[in-house]
Amino acid sequence: MTREIDRPAAEERFRAVFANLGVITAYARRRGSNDPEAIAAEVMTVAWRRLSEVPTDDPRPWLYATARNLLLAEARRAGQRAGIREREGTTPALELHELDPALGQALRSLSHQDQEALLLVAWEELKPREAAKALGINPAAFRVRLLRARRRLRSRLEHAEQERHPASLPQLDVEGT
Repeated sequence: MTREIDRPAAEERFRAVFANLGVITAYARRRGSNDPEAIAAEVMTVAWRRLSEVPTDDPRPWLYATARNLLLAEARRAGQRAGIREREGTTPALELHELDPALGQALRSLSHQDQEALLLVAWEELKPREAAKALGINPAAFRVRLLRARRRLRSRLEHAEQERHPASLPQLDVEGT
């Protein structure tokens, strides 16, 4: 049973939720949405309809989870229109043009789960506990996922650096001195 909120209180509460429109639009844009403004508007529509379910302390994790679901639906529709059979968990390409090319390439090479864990903390500035809520997982499981994602990203960056600047071969002492 959902709790009822009186109209003036609901409007005031929604104002606080709606203040996050810009961050939700940016989230959808960075996740490669074809229409990030429409995604953000739909998130706000869902938030208004389900206002009693939106957390009062910090609505961002709930809003990000809703946006993520809408982005997945957008990706499935795009795949269906293109006649491509999409596998579970496929999302739009990340918009990483603002990043160093090596970092962008390393980030793109990670799994979607790794990308999302890193980006919720780095770009969306969520604490691990909040990011876990956005993904609907246990905070401890999220911390492990984040730790592993950071390790994989670091490894990919180190590998890319080694390819760009290979260590010179050690000089052999051929004279026997």
